[in-house]
Amino acid sequence: MSKVYWTSLGLVTAGALVVLGILGFQGWNALMGGGDDRFAQCRGSAIAGGAGQVGGPFELVDHSGRTVTDTDVIDLPTILYFGYTFCPDVCPLDVARNAEAVELLEEEGLIARPAFISVDPQRDTPEVLAEFSAIFHDRMIGLTGSDEQVRAASRAYRTFFQVQPSDDDFYLVDHSTHSYLVLPDHGFVEFFPRSLNARQIADRAACFIRRM
Repeated sequence: MSKVYWTSLGLVTAGALVVLGILGFQGWNALMGGGDDRFAQCRGSAIAGGAGQVGGPFELVDHSGRTVTDTDVIDLPTILYFGYTFCPDVCPLDVARNAEAVELLEEEGLIARPAFISVDPQRDTPEVLAEFSAIFHDRMIGLTGSDEQVRAASRAYRTFFQVQPSDDDFYLVDHSTHSYLVLPDHGFVEFFPRSLNARQIADRAACFIRRM
């Protein structure tokens, strides 16, 4: 737990509004009937170009040091978050909320997992991520990799991150703060802004999971 810092610094949230060209709206697909979209009644957001524009294959290293692909990781409904373990305040709060949402889903008989992709592979080794993941949930997967691998995953999910210049090892990383619901055999289906609480995320996620 020594690697997780809980101070209050604001720079980490810079760039959060640069997320994806995602435009939020409530229930449009449900109102219009949704065509052949089995998840139409669940959607609370719209993505420019459609949900197929977000997500896709990646290859990373999990917190046990094993090289994994998206199909290895997304074998359960997954709430995916991009952040870093040295994040002073936003990441621990968001990851804890996502873990709570997973627990709420389990109370309804729906098994999901939280997953965390580090945008700070220089400091976030598998060992650091193993310690970080164990704090939040026993099913949580922490993921890191080379700078190229991490940037490829970030591009796939159209996230933003930028390392702040620093003369020491206590630099900050600006990054977007959405969470992503990804389902086996369906891929990305929904994003959750950080304004949602655990109950709201669980309720939205349950709608999708029940229609898998």
